[in-house]
Amino acid sequence: MMADKGLITIQARFGVAETIDRLIETVQRAGFLVFARIDHAAGARDVGLSLRPTELLIFGNPKGGTPLMLDRQLAGIDLPVKALAWEDEQGTVWLSYNDPHWIAERHALGDASRDAVTAMSEGMEKVIQAAAGTSQP
Repeated sequence: MMADKGLITIQARFGVAETIDRLIETVQRAGFLVFARIDHAAGARDVGLSLRPTELLIFGNPKGGTPLMLDRQLAGIDLPVKALAWEDEQGTVWLSYNDPHWIAERHALGDASRDAVTAMSEGMEKVIQAAAGTSQP
């Protein structure tokens, strides 16, 4: 696992599309809503450019995110949460997401958000690891 500038990245055992498929299945089982799946490589192809496989999933649960926005409404710019599956130059697939503690720090969230941020952090770690194939959901 790597952490850099508020991003947490882990290696996935599957291709980009399968990793996102697994993430969708995992987050839906956990009661999250899937808002969008964006295939950046397909978008690049549509405009005549080439991009290694790269897909973004936007998902969340208002029960988890609303407390952050009640604390500081501008936190909504980072919600719902997102995960990016991407393939590097060597063909290794990675799954990256914003660290909820970084989101809390970025928006100067206070005590009112502490439990929600902790739950979000623990929940994200579980679903990301399950999708990447590094643990069981």
